[in-house]
Amino acid sequence: QVQLLESGGGLVQSGGSLRLSCVASTATFTAYTMGWFRRPPGKEREFVAAIRWSGDRTYYADSVKGRFTISRDSAKNTVHLQMNVLIPEDTAVYYCAAGRPTFGASEADGAMYGNWGQGTQVTVSS
Repeated sequence: QVQLLESGGGLVQSGGSLRLSCVASTATFTAYTMGWFRRPPGKEREFVAAIRWSGDRTYYADSVKGRFTISRDSAKNTVHLQMNVLIPEDTAVYYCAAGRPTFGASEADGAMYGNWGQGTQVTVSS
């Protein structure tokens, strides 16, 4: 079991930026694909971004491409989500997730991730 702790959420005006961080408590951080998901108010959870265990490939939802960047620092067991040009539609609880790479599974599928953080609130005002 991997414990994940998110930080960096908050209130920001439309057009602003935030950087989310997630620290993983595991000695095998590089064995996990790391993802960010979000749950907007009154909606289902949705995929935001993911980064492979090796860090050599990233994946993004169409709605955030060009605005968000996911990265990982294996020396610090940390994954970041840099969010720029935020819009009110980005308002949600953001969750960090860790999952073992699985053949045939999509990094955008929440079912691939067996470990989840508690979430951090991001609110974008218009």
